[in-house]
Amino acid sequence: MTGYDAVLFDSDGILVEPPASETQLEATQAAFREAGVDDVAPDHLDDIVSGVTVEVRHDICTDYDLEPTTFWEARERHDERSQFAAFRAGTRDRYDDVATIADLPQDRGVVSNNHHSTIEFVLDAFDLDSLFETYYGRPKTIESLQVKKPDPHFLERALADLEADSALYVGDSEHDVIAAHRAGIDSAFVRRRHCRDDELSVTPTYDIETLSALPAIVDG
Repeated sequence: MTGYDAVLFDSDGILVEPPASETQLEATQAAFREAGVDDVAPDHLDDIVSGVTVEVRHDICTDYDLEPTTFWEARERHDERSQFAAFRAGTRDRYDDVATIADLPQDRGVVSNNHHSTIEFVLDAFDLDSLFETYYGRPKTIESLQVKKPDPHFLERALADLEADSALYVGDSEHDVIAAHRAGIDSAFVRRRHCRDDELSVTPTYDIETLSALPAIVDG
């Protein structure tokens, strides 16, 4: 008898390599240029790339006299295009140990802070569709910033889809661990190269080096 009804996965940093910060900065600069702003303070670019909130986005738009919805639509559009381009060019790839997921007996899903359309692209481009029964990313809207992880909103939707009473969420960030705890499920923190030395303020249920550790965990 397996220990979980379902296993949920983050996408960036778990299924596929995370986007390069330089790529995200360039996409954000392109959105500002489209809005007529060529000179943007570096800290404002960093604020948008590294986990922007509704409040931060509002303050930045106020500073540059930008219409918030129009600017955010441009930012999301340029960000999505830059990610698609990186995947097509092969500068972002799937992790080899994702093959492990196919051997898990549980129902599976994807929950990401990335755009829903980007998750669709990833699952199709890397032939991962058959591995997952449900998946969620953000709509490209300002409002979606309010339900990003660590908010458990999309985790709870995936759990409802899978009718799962017990589940494990596999991620690569502190926000993933917090979101899992808030959703009332266990967490596995995967120490990929980009987060190998991260010190977390919360304790994941499991701290692992690779997805290859999952079969032993979920068979418990």
